[in-house]
Amino acid sequence: MLLLGHVPREARARAAEVRGLSFYHTHTDERCSVVYYEDGDYLADGIAEANRLLRDFRTGEVHPIDTGLLDFLYAVQEKTNSRSRFHVISGYRSPKTNAMLRDKSKGVAKKSLHMQGRAIDIRLAGVDTSFVRKAALALQRGGVGFYKKSDFVHLDTGRVRFW
Repeated sequence: MLLLGHVPREARARAAEVRGLSFYHTHTDERCSVVYYEDGDYLADGIAEANRLLRDFRTGEVHPIDTGLLDFLYAVQEKTNSRSRFHVISGYRSPKTNAMLRDKSKGVAKKSLHMQGRAIDIRLAGVDTSFVRKAALALQRGGVGFYKKSDFVHLDTGRVRFW
């Protein structure tokens, strides 16, 4: 029998941690709330549900989303003291969709991390996007792009950088 008094407080807190996220997809009008991490483990069912909602809505292709990206979103929520729903503009993008978007806009990267399930474009309901950007930058977890005119923030699990 393990007595919790003998387990460091920090380890007990990590083991008891529950991480969940809520999403609204702005293009499909779909919503979901998932618990994707609990008691020190990532949960396959919660991740599968997030993968489905964050699919390429143009082709229907579902791709695994980097759990580090889910953790980045969770950390942004924590940093902004928000439990609001993330409004998703773009999650996973198939190479076909990325090429089509690239033909229409100079702002789409040829080797976009969206194609690897490592990037997302979001708003956080009730939180100004400039504040979301500031919170994400403070975390120093990956790429943070701010699109003021379109009113969204890009987050990715690539190297730390911003634009």
